[in-house]
Amino acid sequence: MALHENFPDSPHAILDPDIRWFPADEALRETSMEKLMPPLVSQLRKKVKEFRDGGYVGAADTSKGLLKWWFNTPHMLEQADGTMTQFQYYFAQREALETIVYLYDVVGVQDKYDMMRFDVTGLVSASMFDETWRRFVIKMATGSGKTKVLSLALAWSFFHKSYEPDSQLSGHHAEHHRARPRLSRLSRIAHLLRRSGASG
Repeated sequence: MALHENFPDSPHAILDPDIRWFPADEALRETSMEKLMPPLVSQLRKKVKEFRDGGYVGAADTSKGLLKWWFNTPHMLEQADGTMTQFQYYFAQREALETIVYLYDVVGVQDKYDMMRFDVTGLVSASMFDETWRRFVIKMATGSGKTKVLSLALAWSFFHKSYEPDSQLSGHHAEHHRARPRLSRLSRIAHLLRRSGASG
């Protein structure tokens, strides 16, 4: 199972869907890639790429502010010797958060039927899912930063609930947070993120 010749060495590099790894020989990329991937992945990667390249059009203001803060803003960390280095999220972490936001804010997924529209195989049916509620599954490799993705998803859910009037997300103590004196929306978010260390 070879990698595409343009596959980057850095785990931080943004990956084009057309050069992603898939479980077969590289010679089969054009004819078999979509058939060999999980049914929803191929189409979703392309849609999320368009979402990212377009500057997160369609996302709620809170979501857009967080995505830009986490992934498009330099985060400098001081080292033990006093030098500064830039912290970056892995692309897998970035894509996971972007996908969740895209599905919730842009697509407005409510249930399995909304998710099934991304099936490129024609083999997915409603009978394959017992759940009637919204569920997103992010599959990431060991060591790719799943715990960080979970923490960012929780922070996003909290701020979305706090600042977006029609948010259906869970936000623990969001009502209390709303009642506190606030700075502008994004400056307040940035302030809280810096205090909590959620940026790195």
